[in-house]
Amino acid sequence: MLTLSKLTTMGALAVAALSLGACDIGPKTSEQGGFRGTGIAQISDPDNKIDPGTVPPPPYELPPPSGPKASEVYQNVKVLGHVSQEEFDYTMAAITQWIVPADAPPEQAGCNYCHNAENLADDSKYTKVVARRMIQMTQNINQNYSDHVKKTGVTCYTCHRGNAVPKYVWTDPKPSDGRLMGNKRGQNTPSPVTAYASLPLSTASMYLGLDAKAARVQSKTIHPTTLNLKGTKDAEANYAIMMHLSRSLNVNCTYCHNSRAFAQWGQSSPQRAQAWYGLQMVKNANQEYIHPLTSVFPANRLGPQGDPYKANCATCHQIQRKPLGGAQMAKDYPALLTLGPKGAVPGAAPAGAAPAMPGMVAPAPAAAAAAPAAAGN
Repeated sequence: MLTLSKLTTMGALAVAALSLGACDIGPKTSEQGGFRGTGIAQISDPDNKIDPGTVPPPPYELPPPSGPKASEVYQNVKVLGHVSQEEFDYTMAAITQWIVPADAPPEQAGCNYCHNAENLADDSKYTKVVARRMIQMTQNINQNYSDHVKKTGVTCYTCHRGNAVPKYVWTDPKPSDGRLMGNKRGQNTPSPVTAYASLPLSTASMYLGLDAKAARVQSKTIHPTTLNLKGTKDAEANYAIMMHLSRSLNVNCTYCHNSRAFAQWGQSSPQRAQAWYGLQMVKNANQEYIHPLTSVFPANRLGPQGDPYKANCATCHQIQRKPLGGAQMAKDYPALLTLGPKGAVPGAAPAGAAPAMPGMVAPAPAAAAAAPAAAGN
């Protein structure tokens, strides 16, 4: 006959077995990312590799630059009018494949997602107005944020991957109703924004939105002073954005930080500086390119507080250290590598270069010229 003690022991063993069944058991690989003893290492499971996905090839071979400009052939081309008609058509074919491919829902697939089929120069569809600005955003990233994207660059496909709306986007969360019962204080709700931790849901807005601030909470003093005004709420928000970064790239903290001196830049890996530039890049994309389009988007493209879907680290990386496994797509699309002539979109001048980080040299902003008004895009 089983005693209560034996039953309790058996129950505990059963729970332990179930718990271990959910763990990732098996050999792991360790990749050293810094000097020995600094704890800068990545632990990964060789059986749990993420498929970077298939990168679509160019629609066809790009003809050499020749012939008339797109603005000389088409009407109302405000962004890509300075490239040749042949390169314009090539770029449009690629963008269609990246955003609304042939297997997309019938109401979305093809050129008609952005264009009025009866008049391609017409600007009545909001998608066309947005697409213009997103092309400029892509050009700005490739031209002015090479400290983050390096020579790999980005294209529309980096974020969209065949979807009209990228899979990983964010908006400001629904505000609390203020009641004592059930008031979660803006956190304690599972969300991919915080890597499903019980941390503040507004972290993306805090660090990547309009009034973004620096993600810093560590102080040189142990007591509250004029030099140390950070509190627990600040620390929670900082942890939330760091959790987001880790999840977005599928790495742990020591991919960037030395675990014995988190705040020390000189003891961190080179990836930390690259991540810093990435944060500036995302803030610039949201502040200068996406948020100003708020009035252009329809209600179904806005969040609960009326702001548009914006970018974060996961938008490009999609749970990989390098977006698309580091595939270099941008080199095949020269029209997306640099900003066109200045003033291409009236009232929406391109943003400048990435800011300089203390002790580092930022890329110099490229000169911008004056832009023609042209055709279809």
